Amino acid sequence: MAIHTNDKIKSYKDLDGEFIIDASGCPSTIKKELGFYKGIKGITYQQTIENCNVFQSNTVKVYYVGKLGYFWIFPRDPKKKEVNLGIGYISNYNIKLKEKLEDFKRENKIKGDINYVCGGLIPLGLQRPFMYKNILFVGDACVGAFIITGQGIYRALMSGDIAGKCIAKGYPKRYSSIIYKEFLMWDILCKLFYNTDRLMWKINPDSNLNLVNYFIGLTGMSH
Repeated sequence: MAIHTNDKIKSYKDLDGEFIIDASGCPSTIKKELGFYKGIKGITYQQTIENCNVFQSNTVKVYYVGKLGYFWIFPRDPKKKEVNLGIGYISNYNIKLKEKLEDFKRENKIKGDINYVCGGLIPLGLQRPFMYKNILFVGDACVGAFIITGQGIYRALMSGDIAGKCIAKGYPKRYSSIIYKEFLMWDILCKLFYNTDRLMWKINPDSNLNLVNYFIGLTGMSH
């Protein structure tokens, strides 16, 4: 087996191997080439800030703002008092995320030194198909993030672990069914939340946050 890093893949047809693992993120390089564009997408913007005055170790803060959007503050390096401060919206690409994040910082008097900025598309919920011929999709190319909380890393690791075991134990064709078994219930819950939230926003914007509170409590997450 050979592992190549930093290679620029022009086409999945150039890849050689009995099995191919696509962990190219969102949008998946291979799925884009094949024309697979299904799945809900969100958009995010994040700043990594050192010497941050709101750093709080072992504490993740999430602020829901309605209309399927939220801010987050994740602690990183305690020695640097470093945090990830970000904003995300589901299926609304016209919002100026940087401006909204700077407004949020001013309103909450958040200060510090920005040393890194990132952002982009975030897949939300299951991103079908999970397998195409001998290609197994993992991570953001497969399971996406949890719509209600934005959790994604744990789900990505799970999909990679499942793909590896399916290949190693000789049943790669069971990969899709195992992914469904592990994630389908949460995907249905998230789609229900997503569609209900959009409807509630049209009826009464104030009811939007009440719906978020209900679903977060239902899933046992703090907010």
